[in-house]
Amino acid sequence: MAKQVDTTYGDALFALALEENKIDGLYEEAMALLPVLRENKELLSLFEHPQIDKAEKQKVIENTFSGRTSDEITGLFATMVAKDHGADILRVLEYFIRRVKKHKNIGLALITSAVELTSAQKAAIEMKLIETTSYRSVEAGYKVDPSLLGGLVIRIDDRVCDSSLKTKLEKLSRSLAKG
Repeated sequence: MAKQVDTTYGDALFALALEENKIDGLYEEAMALLPVLRENKELLSLFEHPQIDKAEKQKVIENTFSGRTSDEITGLFATMVAKDHGADILRVLEYFIRRVKKHKNIGLALITSAVELTSAQKAAIEMKLIETTSYRSVEAGYKVDPSLLGGLVIRIDDRVCDSSLKTKLEKLSRSLAKG
């Protein structure tokens, strides 16, 4: 099966970053570019517009990014537009960022609680996640869902740890219904 556009270009950028020892710089650049590109939907729609000549798109890339971004990022955008993959630029940057985080052993967690957690509670949860996983650090997002009643639901990568009262009560109810 053919590789996805985001993995093909994202892996190429990652390999180049490793080879040239520019992981941190390109990672920071990708992180800074994502919100800018998300806000400028007109620019992204120009990159994918079928009736705009590729040479015009290349000029826009050169004028917009040259001197403001690294040659690697400018070259990536130019190559993607030349190959009719301008619509995938955001997905490639997002994939590259995830790839770098995996390389740097940074875990991404979403913690859902029934009530707002204090800073101390958040710090304790993040420390516990670092202690119990192979990650060196954790980037945590927090969400409040009062329907949990109590406890936490922690999603980290493809794993879920659900210690919410809601789930415990549902399991108890199913168990009682069977017996």
